[in-house]
Amino acid sequence: MTVPLSYYLVLSGIMFLTGIIGVLLRRNIIIILLSVELMLNATNINFVAFSQYFHNVAGQVFVFFTLTVAAAESAIGLAILVTLFRNLRSIDVDDLGSLKG
Repeated sequence: MTVPLSYYLVLSGIMFLTGIIGVLLRRNIIIILLSVELMLNATNINFVAFSQYFHNVAGQVFVFFTLTVAAAESAIGLAILVTLFRNLRSIDVDDLGSLKG
């Protein structure tokens, strides 16, 4: 018994929508970074689902590249977060405006 493609698409859509809501509503940088990662994982589910549906491994290979970019994005985001906390003692997005020179 196989799971239909529409189930994966609905799951991916819900995950992507949750990520968008997290980016738009939260003011904490950690939550925003996690929401971006959630949106990237939602697109990865789409790639793998369509790759399986069309019997083509190109989508699965593309997921490996996407995961590499996501790891680099997380490392850079956390480095920015640490620098921001050292300078401002806060991780709120609203406090980023005070860093302008």
